[in-house]
Amino acid sequence: MGQQQQNLPAYADRHDAALRLATELSAYHQAANTLILGLARGGLPVAATLAAELHLPFDALLVRKLGVPDYPELAFGAIAAHGQLQAEVILPELIDSLPTELTRPERLKRVRQSETAELHRRQSAYLQGRATEVTGQTVILCDDGLATGATMAAAIRVMRMAHAGKLIAAIPVGPESTCASCAAHCDEFHCPLQPDDFGAVGTYYEHFEQLDDATVHNILRQAGST
Repeated sequence: MGQQQQNLPAYADRHDAALRLATELSAYHQAANTLILGLARGGLPVAATLAAELHLPFDALLVRKLGVPDYPELAFGAIAAHGQLQAEVILPELIDSLPTELTRPERLKRVRQSETAELHRRQSAYLQGRATEVTGQTVILCDDGLATGATMAAAIRVMRMAHAGKLIAAIPVGPESTCASCAAHCDEFHCPLQPDDFGAVGTYYEHFEQLDDATVHNILRQAGST
């Protein structure tokens, strides 16, 4: 558990963060029956670098944050899809803490419908309907950071539904309390940086660009996943 020093970003970029994770996960170098799934979009470049360092196969796992109406960066939950399987995680404590104007059932329902449609669009666009076989496999789930932890929780849930074997979460940065909660739901957990005073994930990176569809396609194409 490290702290940022002198208020400087902890990582240059997602590639740099993945190299740090590769050190922690060196025991899985060329491990049999092991694969890496990057939570698309932001976790995909982390997963790609980690996979290259560990010489493991990797692919994308589609997730979508469910953002609070009027405050889309704040997640009240998340959804994840793997093939025909879909998992949803809702954070009732967060919903209860918000003004009722923001959390009226019809408003939350519209968010869920919109994000589900986008999840399915990306699933078709990125994976063309395929679903990597995970039954009995050791699966390393990668993202570029945790905030509420909802997307990783949804990813873990859909992997359990798909009968994955050992589940490992690997994230460069996240608040200590969220990390503890996430660690309780997977078999192994790695997060090198768990600051006490957590800000937005992007503040821990010098370069934290948003990823578009073309970038995702390029990452998957270079890995031979498309």
